[in-house]
Amino acid sequence: MPPPYHPRWLLRRADQTAVAGLALVSLAAIGAWILVQGGLSWRTIDAERIEPQSVRFQVDINRAEVPELIQLPGIGEVLAARIVESRQKDGPFADIADLRRVRGIGPKSMERLRPYLLPIEAKGNVAETKQ
Repeated sequence: MPPPYHPRWLLRRADQTAVAGLALVSLAAIGAWILVQGGLSWRTIDAERIEPQSVRFQVDINRAEVPELIQLPGIGEVLAARIVESRQKDGPFADIADLRRVRGIGPKSMERLRPYLLPIEAKGNVAETKQ
């Protein structure tokens, strides 16, 4: 008995025609959708039209650690460590201006940092930050 014949194609000619027809209809639908969405201008991403947004954050200088302080403009790892060391050695900052006691922070640095620092409110003899 001869071995069974296995056709070269898995689908019959009629099935192949049906699959090709479905593929052509799908491609035509995708082309129509592209034309409706943007036409030939090829603006494929709507994010190109979005205005850039800036992120604003504020840091509590009496609680922030080195990784948080490094995120501030002009504050590197060394200066951030000095701020934490000053806070541990001399106590919490009673006012944002007390940050000037840290070596490396002058008037220009203070003006650059001020928008990023949470206000400090003094209650009694202990400085606490607003929540």
